[in-house]
Amino acid sequence: MNFSNAEFTYAAGKASQLKKSDLPEIVFSGRSNVGKSSLINKIVNRKALARVSGQPGKTATINFFRVGNFFSLVDLPGYGYAKVSHAEKVRWAELVEGYFAQQRDFALVIQIIDMRHKPTKDDLAMVDFLVQTNMPFIVVLTKKDKLNKTQQAQQLELINSILSEYGDIKTFPFSATKSSSTPPKKRENGFQ
Repeated sequence: MNFSNAEFTYAAGKASQLKKSDLPEIVFSGRSNVGKSSLINKIVNRKALARVSGQPGKTATINFFRVGNFFSLVDLPGYGYAKVSHAEKVRWAELVEGYFAQQRDFALVIQIIDMRHKPTKDDLAMVDFLVQTNMPFIVVLTKKDKLNKTQQAQQLELINSILSEYGDIKTFPFSATKSSSTPPKKRENGFQ
């Protein structure tokens, strides 16, 4: 499938601005500055389809990118950035909750967690929400290139241990700067 024909379609800053879902949606969720835009750009093999910002909390809208007539990539605003005003945090929460409350064609949610750190309280709240709503999802662990091989193995074990409380979750270590990500390791009862 040719991902390079992906194009930005629209952004919604309020739940009332969300258009009806007309294609299956692959949703990217994670805290501010975790690498959502970099992951989207890597998937579509483009440098700047999704805007990458060095400043956390910059993406304040839900951004939609259409990939032909096959599906849409949906970039949610990042959560957990402390320097954003309370009113802005409330607006973001209402926007994201409004998005998930709609009858949409959710194909997959890609929950993104920074591999260098333990999942945050917000990360775990999002994982819990995805589990409770039976949403199809995987976890992508970004910034693996910032760790050496030993640290990667340690962090993968730690994160998988924490996430195991929520069931059998597939995790995929990823680097936006390296050419490939590490495939998940097979466990007896499925993928880790």
